[in-house]
Amino acid sequence: MRKISLVLLGVFGLLLTLTATAQAEEPVKAVHTEQVQAGPYRVTVGFSVWPLKAMQSLDFTFMPEGGIKGKGGTLTVTGPDGAGEDMPLVRHPRRRDVWGLDVESLDLQGTWSFRFAIDGPEGRGTGELKLNLLEQPGPPLAISWTISSGPLIGLVALIVVGWRRVRPRAS
Repeated sequence: MRKISLVLLGVFGLLLTLTATAQAEEPVKAVHTEQVQAGPYRVTVGFSVWPLKAMQSLDFTFMPEGGIKGKGGTLTVTGPDGAGEDMPLVRHPRRRDVWGLDVESLDLQGTWSFRFAIDGPEGRGTGELKLNLLEQPGPPLAISWTISSGPLIGLVALIVVGWRRVRPRAS
């Protein structure tokens, strides 16, 4: 009994160590940057993926010259369909020294607008960055969903056939 307890304790400790290592998050790496002049503030916009494609998850970072301390503001993201969304500029969860969006996906192909309104010690400044998103990577969504639902349909058919074989027959 003592050996089993020690083995279980060892397995639990090993499992705990391995899962903690696996959950470590990698910091955001910008592979491309663009510059935006928002009044007196120069903002570097970083992208974790380039070129940008519709329906592709990526991280955005917004780094004003001189850092984010003492500054605040809003970001308005407007899509090609004209629909816009205002959001406050907040720290990126995996890179706390800059503002950013974590694992964001832009849904439509076309020209997107990122409009910055920054308040800081030098007053208020606004600036805009226009980005052209390319076509969605991979096959169209209808084809992807059709192919990926095949195993589910097969599983349901297997369960129905198995259930019909083992259920008691009415006499």
